[in-house]
Amino acid sequence: MFAVLKTGGKQYKVASGDILRVEKVTGNAGETVQFNEILMVGGDKPVIGVPTVAGAAVQAEILEQGKGPKLINYVKRRRKHSSQRKKGHRQQITVLRVTDILAKGADKSGVAVAENGAGFVPGAVEAKPAKKAAAKKPAAKKAAPAKKAAAEKKPAAKKAAPKKAAKKAEDK
Repeated sequence: MFAVLKTGGKQYKVASGDILRVEKVTGNAGETVQFNEILMVGGDKPVIGVPTVAGAAVQAEILEQGKGPKLINYVKRRRKHSSQRKKGHRQQITVLRVTDILAKGADKSGVAVAENGAGFVPGAVEAKPAKKAAAKKPAAKKAAPAKKAAAEKKPAAKKAAPKKAAKKAEDK
């Protein structure tokens, strides 16, 4: 029996006993986690989810928390701009061993649901309490004298043409 699960924005085809390296999943080494986003369960009678298979889950044991290989991003702009940038990154990863594939009854298993590193669970939506709109009071009108003061300002007088231009006109 195999299953296709989705975690960390990627899809993995797994069977019981497989070892996976996935993006960080919350938990410590030795704990068991459960993935509920199962896209397909295969075997004698394959079941394809629309988009997920209801009641299906994959349980896995966390073997290790660590970092992946260092990836280096180097950017160089040639010629006149001549700027360079070098950045390194190591992705947080979790090494898992798949222990069980459940086609049904995942909600009654009692195993903690796997959460991605920052506590984000794809597909889960938290219900936020609705905020009551407070009755707005009409704002007091501002005094009109401020507008009149701006209107009373006179534009600056235009300067006369320079004398040089007048002399050139006389010479011609």
